[in-house]
Amino acid sequence: MTESPTVVRDRKSTTYDAVLVAGFGGPEGPDDVMPFLRNVTRGRGIPDERLHEVAHHYLALGGVSPINEHNRALKVALQEELARRGFDIPVLWGNRNWSPYLADTVREAQDSGYSSLLAVATSAYSSYSSCRQYRENFAAALIDTELVGEMRIDKLRPFYDLPGFLTPFADGVLAALGRAVDAGVSANDVTVIFTTHSIPETMAGASGTKADGRLYVEQHLAACAEVMHIVGEKHAEATDLTPSLTWRLAYQSRSGSPHTPWLEPDINDVIADIATGGSAAGVIVVPIGFISDHVEVIWDLDTEAAQTAAEHSLWFERVATSGTHPDFVAGLVDLIVERLDPTARAGERVLSATPLPARPDTCWPGCCRGRELRPTTAGADSAGDWISTPFDPQLLVASGIAGEAFGS
Repeated sequence: MTESPTVVRDRKSTTYDAVLVAGFGGPEGPDDVMPFLRNVTRGRGIPDERLHEVAHHYLALGGVSPINEHNRALKVALQEELARRGFDIPVLWGNRNWSPYLADTVREAQDSGYSSLLAVATSAYSSYSSCRQYRENFAAALIDTELVGEMRIDKLRPFYDLPGFLTPFADGVLAALGRAVDAGVSANDVTVIFTTHSIPETMAGASGTKADGRLYVEQHLAACAEVMHIVGEKHAEATDLTPSLTWRLAYQSRSGSPHTPWLEPDINDVIADIATGGSAAGVIVVPIGFISDHVEVIWDLDTEAAQTAAEHSLWFERVATSGTHPDFVAGLVDLIVERLDPTARAGERVLSATPLPARPDTCWPGCCRGRELRPTTAGADSAGDWISTPFDPQLLVASGIAGEAFGS
């Protein structure tokens, strides 16, 4: 990890009062599982019978989602790295679907005297559910707490292209290749399968804007290619050999109506195809779409995908997520510092490690639109998303919510 310079700043000299880790949330015990799943699926008409099927995955882990512990650890890691760089700024944590809820965290922030928060969503990519919905959650928290006009919540840009996010995956692939060779499987007989959460095709098509749509898929492909580039370079440096590794992007954790098209292929189908085609003797699964190990990673990959590989006599290993890897934490803090104190980097942006350009700090107009127009923050056209609400435009401006709809 590259040593970052120490920049001493007190809290009030920065652009924001606090950093907010915005999570998905998860149950903390068996009694929480069904209420949590109802929160997640509220308004989608999914019957309890289907939720009970999903609940089995959580109950197999004791009813506790590991995502909460990860977010607690990430909160601490970000706080420590910011302090190491001389930034005395608190790091808060709030969730979309379970305690601590975002609205409660925002209310506590206001009680502590904070009025401007920089949110880090625990998802790295651009799409409705992984980016825009968090911006809707921030707006809903302001409405629920009656802090429109008094609190500002901005969002860190999607960070799928950070070297610190991608390098841990590459190192994991290299380590897994070594274990494959130790198990008698040639590196050239291994297929690397990158996997991410499937989403509806319509949502994938709406990710980004009309000018640069389908970003969810394009960003994943760019991230996968960069990981494999790093793997090739590091493997060649260590062995003087360049393995002819093949890789594919697959999807997992599909839900919803079977009549609605979702992104494919499913990872289990990919594993079966590889075995049937005889193109590999082993697979390395890389959960490139996730920043932490949670139920969908542990169940869908460590249980179901591993079982599929075993049924087809394929050697199998799943690479760890970036989690609180020091490089990942440092990369996130690079982006945070860029927003806390723009002068700290002499005006230079943190660049994308992929051929795709880094996303803007403020989402472009129309970015990742959902089926319904709901209030948002952190968008160039966010004020237009509030057009059907009773809030005075000047209150929105005071919360950093601006856009052409209100002449600002």
